[in-house]
Amino acid sequence: MVMDQEAFEQAKLKVLLQQHDPHGFGTLQEKTVHAVMKLYYEPDMDYHEVPIEGYIADIYTGERIIEIQNGNFNRLRDKLKVFLPLYPVTVVFPIPHHKWLIYMDEKSGELSPKRKSPVTGSIYSAFPELYKIKGYLTHPNLSFAFPLVDMDEYRLLSLTGNARNRRGKKGSRYDRMPLTLYDEIKIERPEDFIQLIPYDLEEPFTVKEFAKAVHIHRDLAQVTLHVLYHMNLLIRPGKRGREYLYEVAE
Repeated sequence: MVMDQEAFEQAKLKVLLQQHDPHGFGTLQEKTVHAVMKLYYEPDMDYHEVPIEGYIADIYTGERIIEIQNGNFNRLRDKLKVFLPLYPVTVVFPIPHHKWLIYMDEKSGELSPKRKSPVTGSIYSAFPELYKIKGYLTHPNLSFAFPLVDMDEYRLLSLTGNARNRRGKKGSRYDRMPLTLYDEIKIERPEDFIQLIPYDLEEPFTVKEFAKAVHIHRDLAQVTLHVLYHMNLLIRPGKRGREYLYEVAE
């Protein structure tokens, strides 16, 4: 499936029309991003929520299973153990690209002005979750789709929140409203992950050098390289001081 902005807008509209909250979100049993992604990847709802081998597949087309995961890949492991020997499985992990935070007073429903998060999401944001299923990442039946979505994120303020809390507390996440499908990255086979190593990054390289090259935090870079090393896509030819060196495996 090629990225289709019109199909994404149609999926979003269909979800919003099913909701009756005056704010237009959070009234379905599942969260809004999950519901929109499910309709985007399979508009025919007859293929949604299909029982397979004691589990419920988000989408089952008759040939392929598609699982929409907003996080917590720990819960995905048991499904993959059962599904992967039987069917091709695509895991969809929506990643917030540009995100605007909106705080909602839990008591009055009052919404704060939107504030843009300084963090820009990328596919590297998925690696802390991929780490949790790293034992399955080289399975030939497993593929991924990483839609990068601009979205509003609504957070609840405490019932006891005062002006200071409104400025200082993050609040608990209530729901996320997808706005625009910015991009979509497909991983059809394990080797496709190598595209995440910049072509012009001189080898061998350290975690710090990789982090600088792809503009992410060192901790996220470390998790990313660990996962790729675990998949045998990278090798460690040695160390530079106390840091491991990495290069792409032939």
